[in-house]
Amino acid sequence: MTQDLSLMRPAGGPDVERQVVVDMMRRALPAVPVLLLLSTLVWGINGALSAAVAIALVLLNFGLSAAMLAWAARISLVFMMATALFGYLLRLGLITAVVLAIHSQPWVSIVPLGLTIIVTHLGLLLWETRYISASLAFPGVKPSKKGI
Repeated sequence: MTQDLSLMRPAGGPDVERQVVVDMMRRALPAVPVLLLLSTLVWGINGALSAAVAIALVLLNFGLSAAMLAWAARISLVFMMATALFGYLLRLGLITAVVLAIHSQPWVSIVPLGLTIIVTHLGLLLWETRYISASLAFPGVKPSKKGI
């Protein structure tokens, strides 16, 4: 019985993870002022500061995820799968650690912080699904209509 060693080789191909995260961050930029304004109107300046920290945490989380997966894909597919699982746990732990470290600061409003973390994560992921290409011809982000 022979073993399939294809999962032990590097993935090869374009840096899809980085393409998707850069596109996601680019699309998030117009929403940032809206979230900050909304947080300011509802919770005041502390709400805006908390929302800003939450947005930074979310973008850092996605950027770290892409960097870790791109790095692991150059090693092997098995390593990339392990990095996806344990990297998720690590990044979730980092977000938790940051929130626990700042939650008692006088400028932090925990409700806008938590809501912004949840809404921004889910919103960006759902929004980005419209732009992801599921074809082998264009892995990552779909090409724009101008490029076709």
